[in-house]
Amino acid sequence: MQLISSRRTFVKSLAAGGAFAGLGLWRQPVWALTSPGQPTVLSGSEFDLTIDAMTVDFTGKRRTAMAINGSIPGPLLRWREGDTVTLRVRNRLPQDTSIHWHGILLPANMDGVPGFSFAGIAPDGMYEYRFKVIQSGTYWYHSHSGFQEQLGVYGPLIIDPKEPDPFSYERDYVVFLSDWTDESPARVLAKLKKQADYYNQGRRTVGDFINDVADKGWRETFSDRWAWAKMNMSPTDLADISGATYTYLLNGQAPDGNWTGLFQPGERIRLRLINGSAMSYFDFRIPGLKLTVVAADGQNVEPVQVDEVRLAVAETIDVIVEPDGSQDAYTLFAQAMDRSGYARGTLAVREGLSAAVPRPDPRPELTMDDMGHGDHSAHGQAAAAPAQGHDAHAGHGAMDHGQMNHAAMGHGSAAGSGMQAHPASETNNPLVDMQTMMPVPKLDDPGIGLRDNGRRVLTYADLRSTFPDPDGREPSRTIELHLTGHMERFSWSFDGIPFADAEPIRLKYGERVRFVLVNDTMMHHPIHLHGLWSDLEDENGNFLVRKHTIDMPPGSKRSYRVSADALGRWAYHCHMLMHMDLGMFREVRVEE
Repeated sequence: MQLISSRRTFVKSLAAGGAFAGLGLWRQPVWALTSPGQPTVLSGSEFDLTIDAMTVDFTGKRRTAMAINGSIPGPLLRWREGDTVTLRVRNRLPQDTSIHWHGILLPANMDGVPGFSFAGIAPDGMYEYRFKVIQSGTYWYHSHSGFQEQLGVYGPLIIDPKEPDPFSYERDYVVFLSDWTDESPARVLAKLKKQADYYNQGRRTVGDFINDVADKGWRETFSDRWAWAKMNMSPTDLADISGATYTYLLNGQAPDGNWTGLFQPGERIRLRLINGSAMSYFDFRIPGLKLTVVAADGQNVEPVQVDEVRLAVAETIDVIVEPDGSQDAYTLFAQAMDRSGYARGTLAVREGLSAAVPRPDPRPELTMDDMGHGDHSAHGQAAAAPAQGHDAHAGHGAMDHGQMNHAAMGHGSAAGSGMQAHPASETNNPLVDMQTMMPVPKLDDPGIGLRDNGRRVLTYADLRSTFPDPDGREPSRTIELHLTGHMERFSWSFDGIPFADAEPIRLKYGERVRFVLVNDTMMHHPIHLHGLWSDLEDENGNFLVRKHTIDMPPGSKRSYRVSADALGRWAYHCHMLMHMDLGMFREVRVEE
C-alpha cells in the first residue's frame, strides 16, 4: 500500500512553516536568537502577535490557512519564570479569534476561552494578555475559537526556569507535531456526522474474512465478526480522521520537507516534543537512539530511558538524546496511532543528510480484550457492553482485578457486584452507545499497537515527578465523570450530557478534590483542565506525576487530585477538537 504521506510535497508558499526551518537553539545564550536559519524566536516580556489568513501549500494544492505572525506553527515564545509578560494579540481575520496558553497558570480573564474568561478578540480588535509567569518548562499556545486550531493557529512556548534544570544538554530543539487537511474542518465534521468511519481506510474486507477463517476457523471468525456487528463498531476504528485527508507535519513541514536539526557528535540534545494536532495521536521514536524522558507537560520527572513515546493530543514530553558519532543522520519518526501516515524530520551533522525512514508499523486492530470481552491480558482490559436500552451484548468475560485497588479507585462500583456503576443520565440515552463495565487504570499498558513491539514504550506508570505531592492533603470529596459517546452519530459528552445541557462543576476555593474518569467509549480522549494542575494517582491512590492533560484509553478508569487554587470559570474538555466541539466539554467553576 502506498502511504498517503509519501505523496506529500514540500511546503511551497509564503513560508508556511518556513519560520521553523532549522529550529536549533543553543542553550547559551537562550535569548534573542535571530541568526539565519533560526526560527522566529520572540523572547523577553513584551510580545506582539497577529492572527491573519495565509495561503499555504502542503500537498500540491494551494489552500487558505490561519497563521500567527505569518508562520505555521507560530513563533516560538520564550519566557522566564518570575517575569510578568505582556502579549498583545491582534485579529486580522473576518471572525473572532482567541489565544489560550495551554497548561499555564494565570488569572481566569487571561486564559483565552471565549464565553468563559473573555469575549474573544473581534475582527480588527486587540486583546492584551498580562500575567506573572509562575512555572517553567515546555508548553504551547493555540486558538480556542471554532476550528482555528486545525487551520494553523498554534505555536510552541518555552519557559526558562529560575534555577537550572537537573539535567544538562548542549542543543535545544522544539519538535512540534500537528495535522493538516486540505478540506475545510466544517466539511470534515459534516462527513463524520454522516458516516463516523468515513476516513477509515482500513475497514475489514471479504479477503480479511477469508484469511481469518484460514487462521482461526469458521466458529471463532464468525463469533468475532458477530460480536463487533452487535456493538455497531469496527476493530479498525482507531482514529476519527486519518491520513486519507491528513498531512502530518513536524515543525510545519510535511514529511518530504525533511525538517533538519543539526548536532555535533557527543552532544546531548534536548527535544521538546509537543503534540499540537487537532485530532491525532503520535507514536514517536528515533531509530538508533534511546530517549531519556526528563519532563512531561512541562514538569520535570525522574529520568527514564525508553525507545518510544506515545503523545496524546496536547501533551508535551521532553527527552534527551545523545548521538555518539556512529551515524551522521537520524530520523525523527512520528507515526499516527492508526498507522495511516507519519510526520518526519532529521537530526544530522550537516544540512542535506537523511537517514532511512521506517515503514509504519502494521495497522493495529482493537480486540475483544480491548473492548472488554473474552480473556484479558496481563495489563488488565476493561469489560464493556452496549449501553442500556441499546442492542445488549450478552455476557462479559472474566476480569483481572489485580490491577485495581477498588478502595482507592472504585468510587461508583455497583454495590456487591464489582461492576462499574453508571450515571442515570446514561440509561436509554440516544447519545450513549456503550458502557465500560469493569474499567481498569491501564497505567502500565503501552497501548494499542505498541504492546510487545520489541521496543520499550513509555507508560504513565513510568512517570514520577521529581517532587512529592505538592498539596499533600487527602481529597475531601470525589467527582466521577464518564466519557461518553455514540460512534454512529459521532456525538460526544460527559455522562451522556453534552455541554449545552450540562451544569457547571462547582469547586470551593482552596479545596482538594479527587476526579475519577471512566472512559465508556472505544476511543482515546485526552482530558485537559484549564487553570489548575491534575495530579495523577496510581491504582492505590499514590501521587505519580503532575500533568495538565490526562490521556484516557478505551475502557480505562483513572483518578487524579486537583487543588482548587484559582478562582474563576475554567474550561474542562477532551482535547480532540471535534469531540470538544460536539459536547465533551464542561465548565469548572472555582468559587469562594
